Amino acid sequence: MAEQERFNQSPSFADVDLYESDRALRDAVVANGAVDEARMLAAFGRRWGAGEMAEHARLANENPPRLQAFDARGYRRDTVEFHPSYHHLLKESIGASLHCSTWTPAGERAGSPAEVSRAARFYMVAQVENGHLSAMITTRSAVAPLGAGPPVAAEMIKKVVNRHYDPSFRPWEEKFGLTLGMGVTERQGGTDLGGGATRAEPVEGGYAVTGHKWFMSAPMSDAFVVLARAPDGPTAVLVPRFRPDGGVNPIEFQRLKNKLGNRSSASAEVEFRDAFGWRLGDEGAGVRTVMEMVQLARVDCAVSSAGLMRAALSHAVHHTRHRGVFGRRLAEQPLMRAVLADLALESEAAVALAFRLVRSFDLGGESAAERMRARLLTPTAKYRIAKGAPALVAEALECLGGNGFIEDGPLPRLYREAPVNAIWEGSGNVVCLDVLRTLDRHRDEVMAVVAELAGEASDLPGVAATVAALKEAFEDPEPERVARVAVERLALLAAAAALRASGSPIAETFARTRLLGGGGITAGTSRLSVAETDRLLSRAMPE
Repeated sequence: MAEQERFNQSPSFADVDLYESDRALRDAVVANGAVDEARMLAAFGRRWGAGEMAEHARLANENPPRLQAFDARGYRRDTVEFHPSYHHLLKESIGASLHCSTWTPAGERAGSPAEVSRAARFYMVAQVENGHLSAMITTRSAVAPLGAGPPVAAEMIKKVVNRHYDPSFRPWEEKFGLTLGMGVTERQGGTDLGGGATRAEPVEGGYAVTGHKWFMSAPMSDAFVVLARAPDGPTAVLVPRFRPDGGVNPIEFQRLKNKLGNRSSASAEVEFRDAFGWRLGDEGAGVRTVMEMVQLARVDCAVSSAGLMRAALSHAVHHTRHRGVFGRRLAEQPLMRAVLADLALESEAAVALAFRLVRSFDLGGESAAERMRARLLTPTAKYRIAKGAPALVAEALECLGGNGFIEDGPLPRLYREAPVNAIWEGSGNVVCLDVLRTLDRHRDEVMAVVAELAGEASDLPGVAATVAALKEAFEDPEPERVARVAVERLALLAAAAALRASGSPIAETFARTRLLGGGGITAGTSRLSVAETDRLLSRAMPE
């Protein structure tokens, strides 16, 4: 008798094919134009599902980064030391172009289906280790404002768009591969980006940046997109780690943030002391310049949250299929099946919503309608998926009982990781306000997107009532008061449309239980039929 059977414990969940075992992902890849990428994605799924990668994830999180502000002689060093497993994960992700595959070396958008293909890889990696993806998010998104920079920024882009990971601390001109970070948030301003106090004074060849940033992501990057106040207003500035003369730029790390989750990566509190930088875009247009960067980061937040949901679901299904209770496997018990089916339904909807959104970025270069769809649904999808992830992970953790609460397994790390994407690049209220601003400025175009979504899902139950509730919220005399109602309704409509457009067999189940409602607030209360439950669980993971 195997030891796990004798002690009624589930076997290790390792060496999993993250692509072939995920029916929702495979369907989303095909539905959104990346069918020719399937073979590559299958190999990628086997690589990242290997037990070796899970072990690197564990080690990187159990050995968080350390700040080295000074060297042995007392000189400022301002570097961050990471565990070798963190470097291994970054090398693998950069080797797979997660940081750059949506861009050309000229800083232009890569052709379709670059966004969908990358999102599929990003989603699988997030299931294994989400922390190191911060550097992938900031690097990928920072290329957008670099396109509005001087010739030196164009040269940097060429060194970003390759597969070479170079963690050495030296001037960017001497390196073969670069990563990029961002420093936007300040202590007194928070989400009010225009209220920052960091200054950018014109100097010969560029700007001198002075001030403090409360959060700076990916602090061991080779350059940072920083928002600072120039003479004509908030301005985006590209600040390298080394000055053009080869000296270390005075970017002083005050401390690393002691974060709830995301432990493998570093976020720094930083002081700029006349640090040299180059302007990106026009003076006074800094907030607008960085917003494209923020938009891309929000998409990645949605995709990685969908990955966290999938990881939690996979562990819950695996455990319950092997754990015996009351004479049957736990996954055979009707109440547990109801819970697992609800989790599977949420996970599939998140994948469909996220990947249809990503498809809009692939098509946006040719279609104004898709650009508006991307603009409207990026904060919407981030709101719904990132806020849904912590609750789903908590339910999945509970499926493992006490074992799920023990740090020896992966569920506690997933649980700590889940809230970060709902906060990063705009918390729930901030992204809801962004949707209202888009509505205020482009009402006709927004309503056209709503009409298109309604048309795609027109035969599903609850669509007409959802559209009516959405329009009522949009027309409320105090729109902020009902902004969350509007955004949640819009997200549910978009998810139903994505499921229906992809031909998903669970589209009607999602619409009936989420648009019409009638269930409770916890998993297992959606009143699914036996057939619906069987369908969802058979799709969740192969036996």
